Amino acid sequence: MPRQVFFYEQPDRFVAGTVGQPGQRAFFLQASAAGRVTSVALEKTQVAALAERIDELLDEVLRRSGGDASVPAVAPAELADTAPLDTPVEAEFRVGTMALAWDTSDQRMILEAQALVEIDADSSEDLEAAEEMLLQDEENGPPMLRVRLTGAQARSFAKRALEVVSAGRPPCPLCSLPLDPEGHVCPRQNGYRRAG
Repeated sequence: MPRQVFFYEQPDRFVAGTVGQPGQRAFFLQASAAGRVTSVALEKTQVAALAERIDELLDEVLRRSGGDASVPAVAPAELADTAPLDTPVEAEFRVGTMALAWDTSDQRMILEAQALVEIDADSSEDLEAAEEMLLQDEENGPPMLRVRLTGAQARSFAKRALEVVSAGRPPCPLCSLPLDPEGHVCPRQNGYRRAG
């Protein structure tokens, strides 16, 4: 079956968001343009890593261009997007791997999120061969979301994504693990429950 690619050349909106209450949130990337919406599910750590990597890549583009690139140093206030995800949120797939690149000719960031793929392998050689085949077989590979963003859109995405990640449960002041409303068993208090 041919690979399904959800491609957004210039999305009207590309954001990270959540569904659910802190401690039980599901994380999504969502792209929309011309009346179509694509959502993909991923882990909180993937959202944080993606946002941090986007900022690093944009900083590198700025540094190498000597400030001539069309990349703002900070997220433009006029592009701030605090709206919730478009509903209904139905994930096309769960993200396994992601890739980022900067297209210098178009001054655009290219983000690709590929579906998680289960690999049956009996040995490390089998695993390596299967991974290599996935990377090379573009026509029949797993589903993928591909988005092209301006530097300003990418910077705004990263800012919102980091805010979404940090909007979860507050950390315990003793151990830094997340606090539930009813507290948690704090390892720094030898297993005694710490109130939230």
